[in-house]
Amino acid sequence: MPKAETIWIIGASDGIGAALAREWAGRGARLVLSARSVERLEELTASLGPDHVAVPLDVSDRKTLIDAAQKISEIGPLDRVVHLAAIYDPGKIAELSPETAAKIVSVNLTGSFHIAQIAPPLLRDGGQLALCGSIAGYIGLPQGQIYSATKAGVISLAESLRAELAGIIDVRLICPGFVDTRLTQRNDFSMPAMVTPETAARAIIDGLNTRHFEVHFPRRLTYALKLLSALPYWAALPLTHRLTR
Repeated sequence: MPKAETIWIIGASDGIGAALAREWAGRGARLVLSARSVERLEELTASLGPDHVAVPLDVSDRKTLIDAAQKISEIGPLDRVVHLAAIYDPGKIAELSPETAAKIVSVNLTGSFHIAQIAPPLLRDGGQLALCGSIAGYIGLPQGQIYSATKAGVISLAESLRAELAGIIDVRLICPGFVDTRLTQRNDFSMPAMVTPETAARAIIDGLNTRHFEVHFPRRLTYALKLLSALPYWAALPLTHRLTR
């Protein structure tokens, strides 16, 4: 019988992260769960059973990550690290406060950078590190504001890390479409091809078990946006402008 995997999920207290924790726990994995929301995190961990551990942290605070890594190193080598933590504030660029923009960059992009440095030593040889981008990072879209910019940065970070750690760590990129979570519930625009967190969790696990660098879903949406991003600007920008109407 294969040995149960030990997996660290960051951003596990809600949405996709919580659904991923439930799905992986159901498949027999041993989980280390992290997030800023201590109460929700501990409730989720307790609901999954005694084999799982809650390690609260804030990805924008490097010290909390270093402290968490020290605790996790005592558990033993990890098989996978999946980093999902992110924040989002919908609206046009002109409407976003500089303070909120700085916080989004700190959590989404700088937080991913911290994970990219701190997580690899915790992994076994050939272990897997997955960073979460977004289809919002494929091309600048109306109301994507600084969130889209940070996710474009995460995509680039994952690509660089994949090249730098080739043969040492299995670096992956996750790019979800619209998932029905408390973040997307704040949107006031139509969100095509919406999926549930449970559907997203299954798609992520199935994708990470393949050899593909990027896990993206739902395909009917992601392929359309990939095509849009591949067009020259003279063709793509008029199409994105039409989305503002």
